[in-house]
Amino acid sequence: MAMVLMSQAFVDGGAIPTRYTCEGEDCSPPLSWAGLPEGTASLVLIIDDPDAPDPAAPRMVWNHWILYNLPPTADLVAGAATSGLPPGVGEGINSWGRIGYGGPCPPIGCHRYFHCLYALDVILPSELGTPTRDELLIAMEDHIIGRTELVGTYEKASI
Repeated sequence: MAMVLMSQAFVDGGAIPTRYTCEGEDCSPPLSWAGLPEGTASLVLIIDDPDAPDPAAPRMVWNHWILYNLPPTADLVAGAATSGLPPGVGEGINSWGRIGYGGPCPPIGCHRYFHCLYALDVILPSELGTPTRDELLIAMEDHIIGRTELVGTYEKASI
């Protein structure tokens, strides 16, 4: 079985419900995984938007949530960002310059939100603290044994 990332809230390529965005509760969506490679010691989750600020003229990748040292046996329930992550999970700095989840809030157009899950053969050192996305990717180098993604879309309601 291939590694897969799933959500009870939306299907791959489908719309992310308003509840999980800045126009709703802005809570993190439920996520679960299956088919992890043998030897998976920890997981990394990075949610980002490569369409920022405008899908017609993207200029940056906007990071919404960065997690590392997720236990392979744990799932993330809806609202896990505020209700409690599994013990030992580290959080990185998102594009707002803070830790935690920031839901989709595109300024214009319909954006894609990539929920990328990486299987690692190690548990990353706690000395990482609150890394940026780039710092985390460097720490993961040579330890990635699997990768999958779940893509959701969102466009703000018309005003």
